[in-house]
Amino acid sequence: MPKQQYQMLADEMKSKIDSGEWPPGHKLPSRAQLCKEHGVSDTVVGKAMMILRATGLTETLEGVGVFVADPK
Repeated sequence: MPKQQYQMLADEMKSKIDSGEWPPGHKLPSRAQLCKEHGVSDTVVGKAMMILRATGLTETLEGVGVFVADPK
């Protein structure tokens, strides 16, 4: 079964975090920027962000943005 778009985007973002390209404290691109760069809808980006947050890879600061979380 092929992966959904949001899962592929989440995997790609996770690999940037895992590789250190996006280190702890790094601010992720905006949802609009991610939509444009990957040619996907806001819903797809939202689901990918939910996966990263649920797995503890990111944290959201309301009104500021989404950041790579410090590993625990």
